[in-house]
Amino acid sequence: MGFRRERRQPAVEHGGDGHGTAAVELRGVTRVYGRGAGLVHALRGIDVSLPRGSFTAVMGPSGSGKSTFLQCAAGLDLPTEGSVRLGGTELTGMNENQLTELRRSRLGFVFQAFNLMPSLTVEQNVLLPMRLGGGRQDRARAAELLARVGLESKGRSRPAELSGGQQQRVAIARALVTRPDVVFADEPTGALDTTTAGEVLALLRDAVDTLGATVVMVTHDPAAAAHADQVLFLADGLIADRLPRSTPLAVASRMTTLTTSTA
Repeated sequence: MGFRRERRQPAVEHGGDGHGTAAVELRGVTRVYGRGAGLVHALRGIDVSLPRGSFTAVMGPSGSGKSTFLQCAAGLDLPTEGSVRLGGTELTGMNENQLTELRRSRLGFVFQAFNLMPSLTVEQNVLLPMRLGGGRQDRARAAELLARVGLESKGRSRPAELSGGQQQRVAIARALVTRPDVVFADEPTGALDTTTAGEVLALLRDAVDTLGATVVMVTHDPAAAAHADQVLFLADGLIADRLPRSTPLAVASRMTTLTTSTA
């Protein structure tokens, strides 16, 4: 199953400054937690620019800074130092209300635990970002996306009536409904079996290839990372290595080398 190619809206619709603008850009980003003996340097100076319409996987050993990287890139956490730009918009200096509005209107999120609202129907879950943003709830857009993820007949169902894989498909439709600058996925296949995980990853891959979406995915799974255009390997709060689109075996080998060298 794949997405039909969709005509993208101009970049300026989401506040970007042209098609050449990176979807995600981190410059000199550090993140320090705690103080004194409890000081933790989660990120130690990240410099990276991810182009629009790309799929990036982020991997690394436990404690390497993967989660902090995603949180800072998505405006869920602010760096101690450095600059984060999304679609040409500088996040540094934004207040919490501004960041909340940016996340609702210009970012999509897919989580391991799906994070669907159990009291809402599938259609209502997909439309939730529009509802929270105070804009018009585009039911035609929701129906189109549900059809694209193979759930065109499930709009009136509740999440509890769906399998885990179907719930994650709803989450992908929800993440795409506002035509966001970036979709951030945090271990999106962690709760799924291998076959279902492959189907979900194929949908994310097709969203990039046919809708022009930009996906940044944190994962521990080499098979998942192999769907991406590039893999960033983090270690000790730094980007330790990069790998262009590769096989699961090549990704696993690089990960093993990295884990061994940082042990």
